[in-house]
Amino acid sequence: MILDILENATRYFALHDGFASSFEFLSRPGLKELPVGRYEIDCDRIYAMVSIGPGRRKEDAMLETHEKYIDIQFILEGCDTMGWKPKSVCGQPTGEYDEKSDIQFFADTPDAWLATNSGSFAIFFPEDAHLPLISTDRIHKVVVKVKATT
Repeated sequence: MILDILENATRYFALHDGFASSFEFLSRPGLKELPVGRYEIDCDRIYAMVSIGPGRRKEDAMLETHEKYIDIQFILEGCDTMGWKPKSVCGQPTGEYDEKSDIQFFADTPDAWLATNSGSFAIFFPEDAHLPLISTDRIHKVVVKVKATT
């Protein structure tokens, strides 16, 4: 898991060959004006999802993990307080891994909470269970999905 600001994104390019084009998309002019929806960056290998909506309460959400994709969650407006826990210590799955949706949920409690403010991003790898969208306010964000294996 990584938490940083967009100005430091180049530090992470060496971690995955899809990160440079992902952060190029997140740095594009007019990003805040993009309508809600999905945007192809490199077919199904890298794509972005723009969302705007209300946050939720911690008790109304569960940790999630993905096996196929890395999440780069970039906050445009608001503060998304995201929970985190290593997947390896999650012991309360609420169901099986859904391969089609690339998601599995866990009822475990996060080990840490990350206040991810406007201009900041969090990167969650397949080994990171995360719980996003925790806020009392509206959150405008972009989640870039980067295929974990190339």
